[in-house]
Amino acid sequence: MFHAASSLVPSTRSSPNQNDQHDQEGRRGRHDRSRDRSAERPAPRPPARRDAFFDNAKYLAIVLVAVGHAWEPLKGDSRVLQAAYMFVYTFHMPAFIVISGFFSRSFDGSPARLKRLITGVAVPYVVFETAYPVFRRYVDHNPAQEISLLDPWYLTWFLVALFVWRLTTPVWKLVRHPLPLALGLAMLATVTPAIGDDLDLQRVLQFLPFFVLGLCLKPEHFRLVRRRRVRIAAVPVFAFALAFAYWAVPRMNVSWLYHRDSAQELGAPWWAGPVMQLALFGCSLLLTACFLSWVPGRTMWFTVLGAGTLYGYLLHGFLIKTADYRGWFAHPSLHRPLGEIAVTVAVAAAVTLLCTPPVRRVFRFVIEPKMEWAFKPDAALLARERENGEKPARLEKGDGRRESRGRAGDEKVAGGVGG
Repeated sequence: MFHAASSLVPSTRSSPNQNDQHDQEGRRGRHDRSRDRSAERPAPRPPARRDAFFDNAKYLAIVLVAVGHAWEPLKGDSRVLQAAYMFVYTFHMPAFIVISGFFSRSFDGSPARLKRLITGVAVPYVVFETAYPVFRRYVDHNPAQEISLLDPWYLTWFLVALFVWRLTTPVWKLVRHPLPLALGLAMLATVTPAIGDDLDLQRVLQFLPFFVLGLCLKPEHFRLVRRRRVRIAAVPVFAFALAFAYWAVPRMNVSWLYHRDSAQELGAPWWAGPVMQLALFGCSLLLTACFLSWVPGRTMWFTVLGAGTLYGYLLHGFLIKTADYRGWFAHPSLHRPLGEIAVTVAVAAAVTLLCTPPVRRVFRFVIEPKMEWAFKPDAALLARERENGEKPARLEKGDGRRESRGRAGDEKVAGGVGG
């Protein structure tokens, strides 16, 4: 009887088949939960596509920069060349700086951005601020040439300025009226000779409004200047600007266009500084808009070179200074119209080559070094990796690169100038 009764009581022990079924259901549940978590995790953004218009603009601007440097030792014998020099210097750096500001809009002071700023701007400054004086010591046979990180040499001032401008970007994004404030600082700088030459702070402050303007611009603003009516209107504006520059050659001190001195240092009354700052800002802005209106928006043969403009900017100075130190610019044939044209074409070709991918691969270790070894891992990104169930070790190999990938805005000089 007890045997029969026990057979009627349900057994609390599961059969082997039931255990296997429960295990399979548990594994499926864990897999589903894992799949749900992975579905909730935001997918990585695809890399941002480069805009051909901006790459074209950066390349054409850097060609004008190099050509302007080549004209400087030749322009004394030709009023036409002096006028062209003044015309180009009115807008070539402002255009470059406006574009640099536009692509700095995403700078937020995050660790990944700061690392990019250090490796892409600060490190190249230290390298080239040392290299150029050493280069002069040996090529120009000038052993007394000093090396100083506080006195930007030749063209390295732009790296100092870009570092300061980009570092202060969160401030300009915070204030209510950034452009009038930047203009006010620039005007004050023109009446303050006590600023001195350290880090070329006069240039940093006097060119600041162009960078802040770039921060304030949106893509639709660039589309406005690329309209056909603007392109047509740019032709008479360019013609008038060239004619005015020809008239101004004997009447105006070209040093105003360098933005590196106060009014008192240029021998002008103090009130001329703010007036010239406003006048030149307006002229430069107008000519920059005209220049951008003629920049092609489609992919051209030189579009790919727009990503290497920082290389062309930093390296072309060695070619210009070699010709200067060796006395090549003193050759009489170069001071005739055909010689000036030949120099212009040669320098344009040289800076084009310096922007090419092979040159970039050779010099990337000093102009765009990675330097992961120099930085601590990003704690915030590391925590996110742990939350998402990814391996933290992946972070140490390319700290911050995934975080910055796909964000709008190319922060190279020149991303930076470059890009």
